[in-house]
Amino acid sequence: MKTAIPINKKLFDIYLLFTREPFVQYFSEELEFYSNGNGGLLGLISLDITDNDYYGCILSRDKSKQYRAELVTASIETIEEVRKWIDDKMSSNSIVFHDNKHEYFDIFQNLNNKENQHPNYKLLESNIALSMAKETVKEVSYHYKDIDGNFIDQFQSINGFDSRVWELYLFCFFREQFFSFKRNFNAPDYMVEKFNDEIAVEAVIISRKTELESGTKTDKEIQDKLTNEVPLLYGNALFDKMKKKYWEKDHVKGKPFVIAIADFHDTMSMTWTFNSLSDYLYGYRHEHSFDEKGELVIKPIKIEHYTKPNGTKISSGFFFQPNSENVSAIIFSSCGTLSKFNRMGKQAELGSDIPTLLRTATFYNHAPNADKPNVVTYKVDKNSEETWSEGVIVYHNPNAKIPLNPVFLMTELHNAFLEIK
Repeated sequence: MKTAIPINKKLFDIYLLFTREPFVQYFSEELEFYSNGNGGLLGLISLDITDNDYYGCILSRDKSKQYRAELVTASIETIEEVRKWIDDKMSSNSIVFHDNKHEYFDIFQNLNNKENQHPNYKLLESNIALSMAKETVKEVSYHYKDIDGNFIDQFQSINGFDSRVWELYLFCFFREQFFSFKRNFNAPDYMVEKFNDEIAVEAVIISRKTELESGTKTDKEIQDKLTNEVPLLYGNALFDKMKKKYWEKDHVKGKPFVIAIADFHDTMSMTWTFNSLSDYLYGYRHEHSFDEKGELVIKPIKIEHYTKPNGTKISSGFFFQPNSENVSAIIFSSCGTLSKFNRMGKQAELGSDIPTLLRTATFYNHAPNADKPNVVTYKVDKNSEETWSEGVIVYHNPNAKIPLNPVFLMTELHNAFLEIK
């Protein structure tokens, strides 16, 4: 090929995550992906599963910087023919490039608010180590509908940055899960639809109450916080959302209502507090030991309450509290952070190629008597296979009036989910 340059499918997926509708997966298989070298044009070759022939598409950016189909050809018998068509069209002067200078959602626009900017926003904007995340956030934001009109201001601010990153992450997660979005209402945050069924989703975080600190907690410091403080933080955030009674809104009635929660209350806290969330939701923690034969024994311990610093007792078991039957499930992820956007950008070859990213992750150990997870460390590059869904946990409410159908959130994507009932 003279003009069409093959590109990484992961890069194409970031460009087109919100452009192509989820239903296309049922009648076509995307095979090859191309660019004209400067990102102005993209090319796609797909297999028509029904007719077993090929079609090609040329896309260019519109004024919102979203890619739109410009030229399409179909019913091509061989892939060689459609490759030639892609190359010919990309080198042709007949395609009109859209004006990309105006009318797009510029999440990094200068608001003259340096003194109010979140430290992590400043790093994202200017640090080469986060250039992969910056370019990924840009591409995602071009498709985001700012219902409240204050997203950019909050995304840059000290008080709003973490929650807005979490919302952008959920935007990617639900799309990867083949949902369409209905952004006609400003509450709850998302109405998502699949197979003509809708789910209402409200996003919330446990926000930081103190200055950003460096370093990590010791095991003892973490355990002390997990005993009472962290479960109560989750409880406060969830009950604040319960007070809104989103399930009573006309566009939510009769539909599953889900709260998506993330923890940003302390440095790296999202990586070590999720056990407290499951303990709090179901009212049990689990202790383990080994019997005389070396067999692993798991013992459930009922948690009656947690204690505030002033001595007040707070009941455990969120799913068994009054009104909680209106919540179908709780979604949690420790990965809805800039690091996720950085890794997804790196494997798509967005941003600078200078930084090297290493990822260490734990995953389920299937050995019969294992009491510790498996650990893997790898270099993030174009061969990595991380998904947006990886790292998400769905906690289903056993007492929900309107249960969340587990099929809505698929578990096939690289073992992305741990589902707990």
